[in-house]
Amino acid sequence: MTRTVQQLFDLSGKTALVTGGSRGLGLQMARALGEAGARLMISSRKASDLEQTVATLKTEGLDAQWLSADCAQEADIHRLTEQTLSRMGSIDILVNNAGASWGAPAEDHPLEAWDKVMNLNVRGYFLLSQAVAKASMIPRRSGRILNVASIAGLAGNPVGMHTIAYNTSKGAVINFTRTLAGEWGRYGITVNAICPGFFPSKMTHGLLDKLGADHLASQAPLNRLGDDEDLKGLTLLYASDAGKHITGQWLAVDGGVSAVLGG
Repeated sequence: MTRTVQQLFDLSGKTALVTGGSRGLGLQMARALGEAGARLMISSRKASDLEQTVATLKTEGLDAQWLSADCAQEADIHRLTEQTLSRMGSIDILVNNAGASWGAPAEDHPLEAWDKVMNLNVRGYFLLSQAVAKASMIPRRSGRILNVASIAGLAGNPVGMHTIAYNTSKGAVINFTRTLAGEWGRYGITVNAICPGFFPSKMTHGLLDKLGADHLASQAPLNRLGDDEDLKGLTLLYASDAGKHITGQWLAVDGGVSAVLGG
């Protein structure tokens, strides 16, 4: 029998692991999943931030737990996977969101900083996806993987923005998403990417100050930056049965910036 829209978007009984989930875009995505009924495991490096965030989510009526982990470290990734499965039983939805950036002109970009960005933004996504899929999704022939990329992975930068490692990593995430979707579709796993534009956050605070939040907003056809609601709809579509026939795709959530600037 054909399900209703409400039934298709319902995540009751599902479990979701969200990295970088203690603040910013990761927290917004975690909220979307929790508000749709999923049980949440959120992760980041700082236990104090996680503890405070989970306490807030619980006051909102959401079922949330936390585990601290550094997703640039292979040992932490395996510990995060194992402990999440031990405490929650399965991982139905994985949101790869933990990320790093670095600002420097390409000719002076430190190799150490390049490696830091790549290890977290690309290698970390691969290792965690692999661990979660092998331990939970492939055996159950079901899963949803959401990779947070960026419109920075679609094209170059505005003048004055020097983030070559970040842009390169996010371009890699987009093709990682396509390739993984092609391999794991036979297991009932969908893999999709979200490409946010400019959202106020701790990571973008310095950039918004440097380039001007009003100026960046004016570059978007909608004349605005992203807010605390703008990723919720796409997150829920990708994670739920409403999006069960969507895989290997990316979508920009950027107010139209990529449409007019050649993304």
